[in-house]
Amino acid sequence: MSPLRPVSGGGGGGLTWAQLRDVRCAELEDAADGWGRASNRADAARDRIDRQLLAGLTATQEGEAARAAVGRLRALGRNLSYIYTECGLVRTTLNSLAQDLRGTQRRLRDALDEAAGLKLTVRADGSVSYPEAGEDPLTKEKLRGGTATGHAYLHSAPPPGFTSPNPLAAKAQAVADRIARALSEAAEIDARYAGTLRRLTAQEGLHVTDAMWTDANADAAAVRALTADYLRDEIPHDATPAQRLAWWQGLTAEQREEYLAVHPDLIGNLDGIPAPVRDAANRDNLALLMGKLAGAEDDRSRTMLAGLRSIDEQLRAGGHPPMFLLGVGDEGNGRAIVSYGNPDTARNVSAYVPGLGTGLDEAFAENDLKRARDTLLGAAEYDASTASIVWLGYDAPQLSTDDITGNTDVMFTDNAEAGASAYGDFMAGIAATNENDDPHLTAMGHSYGSLTVGQAAQREGGIPGVDDIVLVGSPGTGADSADDLGVGRAHVYVGAAENDPVTRTPAKGEAQGMGMGALGGASVGAALGGPVGAAVGGAGGATMAYFAQDAQTEESEIWFGTDPAHEDFGARRFRVDEGRRPVMDLGGVDAHSNYFDPGKDVTSADNIARIVVGDYRDVQLDGHRKG
Repeated sequence: MSPLRPVSGGGGGGLTWAQLRDVRCAELEDAADGWGRASNRADAARDRIDRQLLAGLTATQEGEAARAAVGRLRALGRNLSYIYTECGLVRTTLNSLAQDLRGTQRRLRDALDEAAGLKLTVRADGSVSYPEAGEDPLTKEKLRGGTATGHAYLHSAPPPGFTSPNPLAAKAQAVADRIARALSEAAEIDARYAGTLRRLTAQEGLHVTDAMWTDANADAAAVRALTADYLRDEIPHDATPAQRLAWWQGLTAEQREEYLAVHPDLIGNLDGIPAPVRDAANRDNLALLMGKLAGAEDDRSRTMLAGLRSIDEQLRAGGHPPMFLLGVGDEGNGRAIVSYGNPDTARNVSAYVPGLGTGLDEAFAENDLKRARDTLLGAAEYDASTASIVWLGYDAPQLSTDDITGNTDVMFTDNAEAGASAYGDFMAGIAATNENDDPHLTAMGHSYGSLTVGQAAQREGGIPGVDDIVLVGSPGTGADSADDLGVGRAHVYVGAAENDPVTRTPAKGEAQGMGMGALGGASVGAALGGPVGAAVGGAGGATMAYFAQDAQTEESEIWFGTDPAHEDFGARRFRVDEGRRPVMDLGGVDAHSNYFDPGKDVTSADNIARIVVGDYRDVQLDGHRKG
């Protein structure tokens, strides 16, 4: 499949200069428009299925017939997603081909125009003839004319000493070389694009399989590499979120469609792009990622694939509150950013950062998404214009159940510092795209995630747009005082259960003397309170940290700066349930993981909801720790 249909007899692999001159790039763009229309129709149909038909069916119908209909609609939506993706890739490939050829064609036509101006003759094979010109200094006769054969590469050109003394010879040679280079460029472009277009084919039939999505991911990668100059290089990666928003708003509808079709991974994860656009891009990127991971055999890929599939199921289920996928990726331990409610239109927006042990897996898709949803539902009771986000945009320290002594990442701020930069950029994007004059933004961190939020708050300028900071189950923020977090101590809120081992970590000096018992306790205490914490902690982890604090006089210093619940820190400590003592359930750390759950700690969940909407007067406060 050659877009240029070269014939034999000319240079450039059979392509003649006349053919290149006469290529109608507009026809390629017309064909691209046709593929674009097919892609858009598939997108519209898929959107109607996902956002209208499925939502309505699941909300109003029950029983086996309804479940069967839902299954068929989801399969149809998956098929339409595939059509949208592949047709969009063809469109962008053809548009990029037209652009690349147009540049080469322009250089050829410039060379032909120069030849005409110099009265040179361009032959069918691309060589250039020049007439008699100048005169021999001895005989005074005109110097003979001749023909110059073009060379696409300098090393194939004739040595300078063999140049004719005719003053037109050098000019003819330059023109012939430019023609040869244009033909060589066109032949190379033709070969590259023909190869990519050949691979953009689909199997017959209506059933899209995981293998087809794996192939679609490879197709997308090939088109991205091919069209780098055409699209990717124009994305303003180094700009501010506000500048990126302006760039996106300045694109034509067709340009936006192409970016979404070919680079959903970049547009979907670009801070400053509107939330509905990011959601659309990331839903497509989610399908491509699942196809990519489905073709891998390692444990990491299988773990991420399970998490992505769970998120995909929740997205496709629809319902209320609406979900927006603001980020997704397979780098590091995985990336996923999910919002309940539209953060562009909501007056109140919170973004929660999870902590130690969090990665893109089924536990994240089940537990951390629920925390964000619970926050939204609670806050919406006081102000319906609310959105709640869970932000897994960094690599949280991980726990190994095989080597507890190797769990040292949690002792350092490296992961938090790296995450702080990304979180700050994300919140700047939320502030830039929010359509309200003065939105109320809340940064929330749980466990090690509170350290990430604290590090972000201490960067120059603080966390953009943020009005309040909520820290729960915190091992510290790296700050000595709430005043260091950039929003004023009256807007830093802390939830610290008395039986949460993480918030009662031994002071640094004592911890060093206690050895690995305290280290195990600190690591396990921060470990979510889920299956990982139970497996690693047992009675020898969380309980050791708990009793270590019982055996010491309270101090304000914990692992990462001043204890946020201590009076020396100066934040507002809100009331939470004290939780069960770790010893009572043999190492369980429920108190560390109940802060967002209204079914387990209604006081904490309600306080968080009120802070998120700025209802400060009814937040139930608690006394500070002292010592």
